[in-house]
Amino acid sequence: MRTVIIAGIITFLIDQVSKYWVVHILELDRLREIDILPPLLNFRMAWNYGINFGLFQGNTDTTRWILIAIALVISGVVIWWIRREPGGLWQHISAGLLIGGAMGNVVDRLVYGAVADFLNMSCCGIDNPYAFNVADIAVFAGAVGMVIFTGEKKAA
Repeated sequence: MRTVIIAGIITFLIDQVSKYWVVHILELDRLREIDILPPLLNFRMAWNYGINFGLFQGNTDTTRWILIAIALVISGVVIWWIRREPGGLWQHISAGLLIGGAMGNVVDRLVYGAVADFLNMSCCGIDNPYAFNVADIAVFAGAVGMVIFTGEKKAA
Protein backbone atom coordinates (compact mmCIF):
# COMPACT_ATOMS: atom_id res chain seq x y z
CA MET A 1 0.00 0.00 0.00
CA ARG A 2 2.98 2.31 0.47
CA THR A 3 3.35 2.75 -3.31
CA VAL A 4 -0.37 3.51 -3.70
CA ILE A 5 -0.21 6.14 -0.95
CA ILE A 6 2.96 7.80 -2.27
CA ALA A 7 1.68 7.88 -5.87
CA GLY A 8 -1.67 9.23 -4.65
CA ILE A 9 -0.12 11.99 -2.54
CA ILE A 10 2.28 13.07 -5.30
CA THR A 11 -0.56 13.13 -7.85
CA PHE A 12 -2.83 15.06 -5.50
CA LEU A 13 -0.11 17.65 -4.73
CA ILE A 14 0.84 18.18 -8.40
CA ASP A 15 -2.83 18.63 -9.25
CA GLN A 16 -3.58 21.07 -6.44
CA VAL A 17 -0.38 23.10 -6.90
CA SER A 18 -1.02 23.40 -10.66
CA LYS A 19 -4.61 24.55 -10.06
CA TYR A 20 -3.56 27.04 -7.38
CA TRP A 21 -0.84 28.43 -9.64
CA VAL A 22 -3.14 28.79 -12.65
CA VAL A 23 -6.20 30.12 -10.82
CA HIS A 24 -4.59 32.33 -8.15
CA ILE A 25 -1.11 33.26 -9.37
CA LEU A 26 -1.75 33.54 -13.12
CA GLU A 27 -5.35 34.69 -12.38
CA LEU A 28 -6.74 32.54 -15.18
CA ASP A 29 -10.18 32.74 -13.58
CA ARG A 30 -10.06 36.48 -14.36
CA LEU A 31 -8.12 36.39 -17.66
CA ARG A 32 -10.09 33.36 -18.97
CA GLU A 33 -7.34 32.31 -21.44
CA ILE A 34 -3.58 32.30 -21.89
CA ASP A 35 -1.91 30.98 -25.03
CA ILE A 36 1.11 28.87 -24.13
CA LEU A 37 2.09 27.00 -27.34
CA PRO A 38 -0.86 27.66 -29.66
CA PRO A 39 -2.63 25.61 -30.84
CA LEU A 40 -0.96 22.66 -29.08
CA LEU A 41 -1.26 23.89 -25.50
CA ASN A 42 -3.34 26.71 -24.10
CA PHE A 43 -4.78 27.57 -20.72
CA ARG A 44 -8.56 28.04 -20.93
CA MET A 45 -10.42 28.49 -17.65
CA ALA A 46 -13.47 26.29 -17.29
CA TRP A 47 -15.37 25.56 -14.09
CA ASN A 48 -16.70 22.05 -14.52
CA TYR A 49 -19.80 21.36 -12.45
CA GLY A 50 -20.28 17.93 -14.04
CA ILE A 51 -17.93 15.19 -15.17
CA ASN A 52 -15.78 14.80 -18.29
CA PHE A 53 -16.78 16.97 -21.23
CA GLY A 54 -19.32 18.76 -19.04
CA LEU A 55 -21.65 15.75 -18.75
CA PHE A 56 -24.17 16.02 -15.89
CA GLN A 57 -23.46 19.76 -15.75
CA GLY A 58 -26.08 20.64 -13.16
CA ASN A 59 -24.46 23.40 -11.08
CA THR A 60 -26.57 22.32 -8.13
CA ASP A 61 -25.48 21.36 -4.65
CA THR A 62 -27.10 17.96 -5.12
CA THR A 63 -25.03 17.22 -8.24
CA ARG A 64 -21.89 18.43 -6.48
CA TRP A 65 -22.41 16.15 -3.46
CA ILE A 66 -23.37 13.16 -5.61
CA LEU A 67 -20.16 13.56 -7.64
CA ILE A 68 -18.12 13.89 -4.43
CA ALA A 69 -19.74 10.71 -3.08
CA ILE A 70 -19.08 8.83 -6.34
CA ALA A 71 -15.39 9.83 -6.29
CA LEU A 72 -15.05 8.72 -2.67
CA VAL A 73 -16.80 5.39 -3.34
CA ILE A 74 -14.65 4.69 -6.41
CA SER A 75 -11.50 5.50 -4.42
CA GLY A 76 -12.67 3.20 -1.64
CA VAL A 77 -13.36 0.38 -4.11
CA VAL A 78 -9.88 0.80 -5.63
CA ILE A 79 -8.28 0.61 -2.17
CA TRP A 80 -10.37 -2.47 -1.34
CA TRP A 81 -9.38 -4.06 -4.68
CA ILE A 82 -5.66 -3.43 -4.15
CA ARG A 83 -5.76 -4.81 -0.60
CA ARG A 84 -7.70 -7.90 -1.70
CA GLU A 85 -5.86 -8.63 -4.95
CA PRO A 86 -2.36 -7.21 -4.52
CA GLY A 87 -0.73 -6.70 -7.88
CA GLY A 88 2.61 -5.40 -8.98
CA LEU A 89 4.29 -2.03 -8.88
CA TRP A 90 2.52 -0.59 -11.95
CA GLN A 91 -0.90 -1.58 -10.67
CA HIS A 92 -0.15 0.19 -7.38
CA ILE A 93 1.10 3.30 -9.16
CA SER A 94 -2.03 3.25 -11.33
CA ALA A 95 -4.23 2.98 -8.24
CA GLY A 96 -2.39 5.91 -6.66
CA LEU A 97 -2.87 8.01 -9.81
CA LEU A 98 -6.58 7.26 -9.87
CA ILE A 99 -7.11 7.97 -6.17
CA GLY A 100 -4.90 11.08 -6.11
CA GLY A 101 -6.67 12.52 -9.16
CA ALA A 102 -10.12 11.73 -7.77
CA MET A 103 -9.23 13.39 -4.45
CA GLY A 104 -7.87 16.45 -6.28
CA ASN A 105 -11.22 16.93 -8.00
CA VAL A 106 -13.08 16.28 -4.72
CA VAL A 107 -11.12 19.10 -3.05
CA ASP A 108 -12.02 21.41 -5.96
CA ARG A 109 -15.71 20.62 -5.53
CA LEU A 110 -15.45 21.27 -1.78
CA VAL A 111 -13.44 24.52 -2.11
CA TYR A 112 -14.77 26.04 -5.35
CA GLY A 113 -18.05 24.19 -5.86
CA ALA A 114 -16.74 22.96 -9.23
CA VAL A 115 -13.61 21.42 -10.73
CA ALA A 116 -11.01 23.86 -12.06
CA ASP A 117 -10.18 22.80 -15.63
CA PHE A 118 -7.57 24.77 -17.53
CA LEU A 119 -5.56 22.64 -19.99
CA ASN A 120 -6.68 22.86 -23.60
CA MET A 121 -4.94 21.06 -26.45
CA SER A 122 -5.68 21.21 -30.17
CA CYS A 123 -3.80 19.91 -33.16
CA CYS A 124 -3.82 19.37 -36.84
CA GLY A 125 -6.79 21.59 -37.68
CA ILE A 126 -8.96 20.14 -34.94
CA ASP A 127 -10.12 22.81 -32.49
CA ASN A 128 -10.76 21.13 -29.14
CA PRO A 129 -13.33 23.15 -27.15
CA TYR A 130 -12.78 21.20 -23.91
CA ALA A 131 -10.46 21.85 -20.98
CA PHE A 132 -9.15 19.38 -18.44
CA ASN A 133 -6.66 19.28 -15.57
CA VAL A 134 -3.88 17.17 -14.07
CA ALA A 135 -6.38 15.20 -11.96
CA ASP A 136 -8.34 14.24 -15.07
CA ILE A 137 -5.16 12.94 -16.73
CA ALA A 138 -4.28 10.98 -13.59
CA VAL A 139 -7.75 9.44 -13.24
CA PHE A 140 -7.74 8.37 -16.89
CA ALA A 141 -4.17 7.00 -16.78
CA GLY A 142 -4.85 5.29 -13.45
CA ALA A 143 -8.04 3.62 -14.69
CA VAL A 144 -6.32 2.39 -17.86
CA GLY A 145 -3.34 1.18 -15.80
CA MET A 146 -5.61 -0.65 -13.37
CA VAL A 147 -7.11 -2.56 -16.29
CA ILE A 148 -3.80 -3.23 -18.06
CA PHE A 149 -1.84 -4.24 -14.96
CA THR A 150 -4.54 -6.29 -13.21
CA GLY A 151 -3.37 -9.84 -12.77
CA GLU A 152 0.28 -8.82 -12.60
CA LYS A 153 1.48 -10.39 -9.37
CA LYS A 154 4.11 -9.15 -7.00
CA ALA A 155 7.49 -10.83 -7.32
CA ALA A 156 7.93 -13.53 -4.68
